[in-house]
Amino acid sequence: MTFHTRLVLVAAVAVIVAVLAAASASYFAARNSLVGSVDGTLQESATTTLANGHPVQRTAIAGLDYAFVARTGELESPKSAIPPASQLTQVEAVAAGRANPFFATITLDGLSYREYVTDAGTLTLTTRHTGAFIGRVRAALVLVLPLTSVDSQLSKLGFTLAAVSIAGILLALVLAAAVARTALMPLHELTEGVEEVAATTDVSRRLDPGGPDELGRLRRAFNHLLSALERSHEAQRQLVLDAGHELRTPLTSIRTNLEVVRRLEELSPEEREVLVDDLLTQMNELTTLVGDLSELARGEQRQTETREIRLDRVVEDAVAIATTHGRSSDVSFALSTSPTWVSAQSDRVARAVGNLLDNALKWSPHGAVVEVACHDGVVAVRDHGPGITPDDLPHVFDRFYRAPSARGLPGSGLGLAIVAQVAHAEGGWVWAGPAPGGGAEFRLCFPPVTPPSGVEADGDNDDE
Repeated sequence: MTFHTRLVLVAAVAVIVAVLAAASASYFAARNSLVGSVDGTLQESATTTLANGHPVQRTAIAGLDYAFVARTGELESPKSAIPPASQLTQVEAVAAGRANPFFATITLDGLSYREYVTDAGTLTLTTRHTGAFIGRVRAALVLVLPLTSVDSQLSKLGFTLAAVSIAGILLALVLAAAVARTALMPLHELTEGVEEVAATTDVSRRLDPGGPDELGRLRRAFNHLLSALERSHEAQRQLVLDAGHELRTPLTSIRTNLEVVRRLEELSPEEREVLVDDLLTQMNELTTLVGDLSELARGEQRQTETREIRLDRVVEDAVAIATTHGRSSDVSFALSTSPTWVSAQSDRVARAVGNLLDNALKWSPHGAVVEVACHDGVVAVRDHGPGITPDDLPHVFDRFYRAPSARGLPGSGLGLAIVAQVAHAEGGWVWAGPAPGGGAEFRLCFPPVTPPSGVEADGDNDDE
C-alpha cells in the first residue's frame, strides 16, 4: 500500500468517524428532546387528572389513556391503559408509596407507548358496572401516550441523517484524494530531485530550500547532506591529489637511484654505501607516508571498541621511543605525569602522541630539552625551537601542510593532521600555540574518566 493510499484512507476514516459521530449525536439529541416533550405532556396530564384529589375527565390529548392501580392490585380503569403484568409489582410499589414516580417506554400490540406512573393518593373505589362503593384505597395513576408521532419524526430524521452521512463520506473520499494529491506534490518533486542527484551523482546540485514547513525543513536538511557529501568528496579528491604529489618525490628518487644501481660496478665502496643509505631513507619515508595515509583513510570512524586506558603510561612509552630517536641530535625529554584514565583506542592515541613528540624532536635544536606533561587527560608537549608563525598557526593541523621553513626537513605534513583526527575521533580536541619564552606548545586533550571497577586510582595494580 502506497503512502498516498494510506494518507487517503486515514483522512477518509477520520472524516467518516466525525460524520457518524455527529449524525449519532444529532439523532439521540432529537430523540431525547421529543421524548422529553412527551414526558412533559404526561406530567401535565397527571396533574390535571388528579386535580381536586379525585379523577376528572381527561384532557383532550389524542391517544392519551390512563388507569388507576390500587396497592392491592385492584384496578379502576376508565380507559384501557392497564400496564403490562411485568410492571404491576413496580406500579403497586408506587401506589403503596414505596417507590418514586417513573417513566417507561412500553410496547402494546406492536406499538410503542410512553408511560408515566405516579402516586395518586387515596381514591374511592367503585365497581365498574354498577358504580357500587367498594372502599377507599391508595392507588397509582398510570398514563400512556403513543409514540407514533415521535417514531415517525425519528424515522424521517434517521433517513435524512443517513443520506447526509453517505453524501459526507463520499465527499470525504473525494476531498481526501484531492488533498493527498496536493499535499504530496511537493514530496514528489523532492523525490524526483533526489533521484536525479542519485542518477547523476552531481553532489554540487542543491534543491529549492522551500518554505518554513516540514517539507522545506526536509529540503534544507537534504541540502546540508549534499554539502557535507560534496566536502567529503572534495577532501577525498584533494587527499588523492596530495598523496600522489607526495608519493611522486620518493618514487622518483628511488627510480633515479635504481638507475644508478645498473652501474653499480662503476661506483666506489663509499658511493655504494651512500646509495644504499639513500634508498633506505627513501623507503622509510615512503613507508611512513603510506602508514600516514592509511591512518588518515580511517577517518574519524572508530574501527574497534574503546576501553579505559592509562594515558600517562601511553605517554611514557611514547617518550621512551622518542628518547631513542633523539640521541642522534642530543635532544632529551623531560616528563611529568600523574595517573589519568581516558576512554579511547590505545594504538591510535599512541600514534598521535608519537607524532607530537616527533614534531617536537624535528624542530628542537641540538642539545635541547622537550618538556612533556600528562595530567587530567591533557598531553602537553613543549619544544624550544623557532616556534609557529602567526601565518602558519591556522594551518598546522591541515593535511599535507608544511611551513616554508619546513620544506627542507623530512616529513609529509601528515603527522599533526593525524593528531587532530585522532583527537576528534576519540572525543577530544587539540591546541597549538607559541610557548612562553620561545618555541611551540601542543596540547592533546581527552575527557578523563574514572578508573575501571577494581582498579586503584593510581593504577599500580594495572597490568597494561
